[in-house]
Amino acid sequence: MEISLAAEPLFYIRTFPITNTLVVTIALGVFILSISFLIKKRLALIPQGVQNVVEYTVESILNLVNSVTQDRKQTEKFFPLVTTIFIFVILSNWIELIPGLGTIGLVQFHEGKKVIIPFLRSASADLNVTLALALVSVITIQVMGITAIGLTRYVKKFFVSPFYKPYFIGTFVGILELISEVAKIVSFSFRLFGNIFAGEVLLIVMLTLVPYLVPLPFLLLEIFVGFIQALVFSMLTLVFLKIAVTETQH
Repeated sequence: MEISLAAEPLFYIRTFPITNTLVVTIALGVFILSISFLIKKRLALIPQGVQNVVEYTVESILNLVNSVTQDRKQTEKFFPLVTTIFIFVILSNWIELIPGLGTIGLVQFHEGKKVIIPFLRSASADLNVTLALALVSVITIQVMGITAIGLTRYVKKFFVSPFYKPYFIGTFVGILELISEVAKIVSFSFRLFGNIFAGEVLLIVMLTLVPYLVPLPFLLLEIFVGFIQALVFSMLTLVFLKIAVTETQH
């Protein structure tokens, strides 16, 4: 049994490595887009089957977003990003539950040992993917904040004149706010990566040592953890978006 912290390359396009997590990321993107276009094409006035499930899910998320923003215009603006993040992350988290995910792959020999490089691996277990998601989230937060209240007013959240009473306190708080914006990238990426990678390792170990019945509770636990992590990531993005578009009074 070989556990790799980094995503394993399956092949190379010139010098660019195509890793198992990159394959899963692209596959999930194509899957989500395909399902979206298919549902849109087959929309009916009286929903049935899959459309019922999709409409119920969309309405539930829309109501949840609206309960946070308390503003329908903001809800409609934030909804696409928050929902896309939630759907992508939850599918990425749950894909690690597919039987054989970590055991079916390329066989290589490293230092005389047989090593299996899995064809598929959860995208959330790759720090590159979670970091990319974190950057998308944080950059979008900054852009929407500037768009909503203007560049000057947005910058004033972080750079406060030291002559405002109480003296220097506003400046200190502003610097802390600026640091917290950068810290969001680290928090977002490492929280998701750490939880999913740990779950992936746990499942591999349990399925290797005790392949029957015993891993079942851990599979159920990972379903719950995968949902919670997707919810936390998307809801934190939503809350930070709401804070960003709200002007702070000094």
